[in-house]
Amino acid sequence: MPLVRIDVNQGRSREDLQKLSRGIHDAILAEYGIPERDYFHILTEHPEGQIFAQDAGLGFERTSGVVMIQIFTQGGRSQDAKQRLFAAVAEKLAEAGIAGEDVFIGYVENTAGDWSFGFGRAQYVTGELAVPRK
Repeated sequence: MPLVRIDVNQGRSREDLQKLSRGIHDAILAEYGIPERDYFHILTEHPEGQIFAQDAGLGFERTSGVVMIQIFTQGGRSQDAKQRLFAAVAEKLAEAGIAGEDVFIGYVENTAGDWSFGFGRAQYVTGELAVPRK
């Protein structure tokens, strides 16, 4: 748990896509201390012209190598913890050759009751899974 959605333009190799996903997961592992097998990523490649990602007025240009990341996770982490995660993700993606201006992260929080890992049950609510500590 977190669920991570990753959107990129087409053109990267399978190996590059795996490095990208793994880098994000490694950053989350390091910063949030989640179990290794809490690895839920959806990676979608888009044809040219389907991702629009400007600079929000910050004064830089993004390239076609932009990586749009949505992290869905339980609420309760401090703003400082989120900032450390954002920095760790950017650092790991830089190691994979992705420029800092091409890393866009949206962070969405929810509650333990908002997750079902299968069988139509909310395992954090039923007690089948322990609610992660913050």
